[in-house]
Amino acid sequence: MCNSPENNALGLSPIILFVLLVVGSGIITQDFNTMPILVAFTLSTAYALMLNRKDKTLSFTDKVELFCKGGGDKTIILLAMIFLLAGAFYAVTIDIGARDATVNWALQYVPTDWLLPGLFIITSFIAFAMGTSMGTISAITPIGIGLANSLGVPVPLAVGIVVGGAMFGDNLSFVSDTTIAATQTQGVKLRDKFKANLLIVLPAALVTVVILMFVEINGAGIVTPEDYDFWLITPYLIIIVCALLGLNVITVLGVGISAACVVGISKGIFTFPTMLHSIQKGMGWMQDMVAIALMIGGIVALMQAYGGLQWLVAVIKRHVKSRKGAEAGSAALVSFLDVATANNTIAIVTSGPIAKDFSHQYDVDPRRTASILDIFSCGFQGLVPYGGQLLAAASLAGVSPFSLTPYCWYPMLILIFGMLAIATGLPKFKTDTSHIKS
Repeated sequence: MCNSPENNALGLSPIILFVLLVVGSGIITQDFNTMPILVAFTLSTAYALMLNRKDKTLSFTDKVELFCKGGGDKTIILLAMIFLLAGAFYAVTIDIGARDATVNWALQYVPTDWLLPGLFIITSFIAFAMGTSMGTISAITPIGIGLANSLGVPVPLAVGIVVGGAMFGDNLSFVSDTTIAATQTQGVKLRDKFKANLLIVLPAALVTVVILMFVEINGAGIVTPEDYDFWLITPYLIIIVCALLGLNVITVLGVGISAACVVGISKGIFTFPTMLHSIQKGMGWMQDMVAIALMIGGIVALMQAYGGLQWLVAVIKRHVKSRKGAEAGSAALVSFLDVATANNTIAIVTSGPIAKDFSHQYDVDPRRTASILDIFSCGFQGLVPYGGQLLAAASLAGVSPFSLTPYCWYPMLILIFGMLAIATGLPKFKTDTSHIKS
């Protein structure tokens, strides 16, 4: 019904309309909350359904079917499940006092100047172990919010730190879907991509830590051991252990919710009915995010069916003329696709074969190509306000996702260091074939 559509720039316009609606209304009213994101996506969906292919007319029924298939993609459904479980975990841990207990523990045992850098480092470590930025953001954002309230720093700042740490760990993790996608599409080994990636992103992480050490803190009151109950912290400790064991993100969140419920009931904080209501309340907080995820999946499917994504690929391919151009072209392609689809894994999988052709044609080391794909997709994914990561974090924090982007310093820095790597040709690798997967 929709194979090989003709390239069509207009096919990308639904996502452009969404950005114009949200950003435009925010600029006009000086308030980025003026246009609700769900409403903006609804209007963009309606507009997308009015478009069509250049070479073939699709019926309205065909377009609705494409939209529904896109919204029902396994990646989108997994994202929706993570949203719901994250909301439940957040609500239950707040209701039993786990977040406040964890923050009070940190204020007592971690030096004040290291609380914000420590939040970034711990989040990075958990994301590296868990292999998912979404699961990490869901688990650690409540702690970041609690720290922000205690230290007198803006909540978006603390949440931006969590997002940055999650993207750092996810970008390097051996079990991350983005890492697997990047290595599989370029035919390189995981460890070689890790080494290449680390040399580019580690400086960005170190700069982030240094910047966070100079953030002015207004609060940081002194607490005593009586101010918290260590047992309330155990749900967070348990999910960290589960992450280190390499469990699936759904399993990690499920175990975390169960642990929080057991603690709540054993401490007399919950009755069984109030526990169930707490879980339902948290899931209710995330219902808008689930609807947005479904709409994003549907819009992306329509943009692809109309030839919008194919047009983007063709435009970038025409401008690649050299080795450095091939690297820049791969970076630009995966970046634009991530902005268009709001999904870094989809962006890598879609751009991977084209980037591999660039590598072969212009003699680019595939380890560098795999690193570039992962770095630029993760960088933009940590900045796009309508991406799953910022939507989840913003929903948990009760703020606009647009308020988080200015504080996502690490994603900005990895894009800068990624561009420097392309411009300088560093790091360089010995020419051999041992990195290629058999």
